[in-house]
Amino acid sequence: MTLNIYLSGEIHTDWRDQIITGAKDLDVQFNSPVTDHGASDDCGVAILGAEPNKFWHDHKGAKINAIRTRKGIEEADIVVVRFGEKYKQWNAAFDAGYAAALGKSLIVLSQDEHQHALKEVHAAALAVAKEPMQVVEILRYVLKGSLPA
Repeated sequence: MTLNIYLSGEIHTDWRDQIITGAKDLDVQFNSPVTDHGASDDCGVAILGAEPNKFWHDHKGAKINAIRTRKGIEEADIVVVRFGEKYKQWNAAFDAGYAAALGKSLIVLSQDEHQHALKEVHAAALAVAKEPMQVVEILRYVLKGSLPA
């Protein structure tokens, strides 16, 4: 069984690379949003033209990014959403809600200090992990039925 995993959320750390590297022996495929922050922010105006108002600049980019995000989440078997320590990832909360509404298996990756703020997101998740390697171990268990050593 091959699992299609969508890695959503925070883009300022290497958590995706940690999961991908840790899962290299598993039958999984990964997909994610564009993680180049500048490209993600400016794709709308770079493709469709400049906007004098920052709202419309961001609006264009968000809609173009949503094409990739929706497709990735819709095709995923499991959606992993990371909420980072420093930055507010409002888009990650949307991704988690969208995945849950589609009935996708949702794993949330967050820290204890966000427990209260993410209580509804955590309630929708099938697992809440603190470290990327815990996500790898969940995937290993789901695919192979084996527990960590």
